[in-house]
Amino acid sequence: MIRYWFLAARPKTLAAAVLPVGCATALAFAEGGGDWGAALLCFLFAGIMQIAANFINDLFDFKKGTDGEDRLGPERACAQGWISPKAMTVGIAVTLSIAAFTGLALLPYGGWQLLILGGACFAGAFLYTTLLSYMALGDLLVWLFFGFVPVAGTFYVQNHTFTPSVWLLAAACGLVTDTLLVLNNFRDREQDARNGKRTLVVVGGERFGSALYLGQGILGYVLIALTALNGHLWCAILPLLYLLPHYLTWRKMMEINRGRALNRVLGFTARNILTFALLVIIALCIEGGL
Repeated sequence: MIRYWFLAARPKTLAAAVLPVGCATALAFAEGGGDWGAALLCFLFAGIMQIAANFINDLFDFKKGTDGEDRLGPERACAQGWISPKAMTVGIAVTLSIAAFTGLALLPYGGWQLLILGGACFAGAFLYTTLLSYMALGDLLVWLFFGFVPVAGTFYVQNHTFTPSVWLLAAACGLVTDTLLVLNNFRDREQDARNGKRTLVVVGGERFGSALYLGQGILGYVLIALTALNGHLWCAILPLLYLLPHYLTWRKMMEINRGRALNRVLGFTARNILTFALLVIIALCIEGGL
C-alpha cells in the first residue's frame, strides 16, 4: 500500500516544484540576505503542495472518467484500483493539512500576507484539474505557481523585500517549466480536441504549440540573462548551456511530432528544466560566495 501512495505522489514531478524555491534561495543569498530556516520551510511547502496537487489530479481525473495516464510515470492510482476514491480523498485532506501547518510556520518570516498566497496555492491545486486546464488556462497556472508564487514568495520570506531580479527570475522559471506542459499538450492535441479539452495548443494549433515550446525556453534564458543588468553577470553566462539541449529537444519533438513516442521527449524536457535551474543556482552561488 505504501508503494501505491508513493507512486500516486509522482516523485518525478517534485523537482519542478522545488527548483524555483532553490533558485529564489540562491538569489536571496546573492543579494545579501537569505535564511536557511525559511528556505527549508519553503522547500517543504512546495513539495507537499505538489504531492497534494498530484492526488487531486488523480482523483478528479478518475471521477471524470479520463484515461488517467501519468505521462511521467505509472498510471493513476485511482484508475488502476490501487487506491480507492475515498482513501484518496482522505489522503488529499491529510496532505493539505500538513501543507497548511508548514505554511503557518512561515508566518513569522513573512507576515499575514502569506495567508493570501497560501490560499491561492490551495485554490490553484483544485482549479487546475477541475476547470482551468479545460479553458486554455493551464499554462497561466504554471507561470504563476511554478514561477511567480514560489520565487517571489521564497525570496520575500528571506529578504523581506522585492528586487527587479526577482521578477525576471520568477518569469524565467515559469516559462521554462511550462515547456513540460506544452509538450504534454502538444502530444495530446488531437485527443484533447476530440474530448473538448481546450489547451493553448488545441486553440493555437500544431505550429503554435511548436513555437510556444521553443520560444518559452529561449525567452526564459533572455529574462534570466537580463539580471546581468542588476549585477548578476554569471546568470547571463552559465544558463547559455541550457539553450542547445533545449533546441535539440525541440528538434526531436518536431521530428516525432505525435503519438506516444513523444513520451521520450518528456524526459529530455524534464532534464532541460533541471539543467536550467541548476545553472542558475550555480551562477548565483558563485556571485554570493556560497
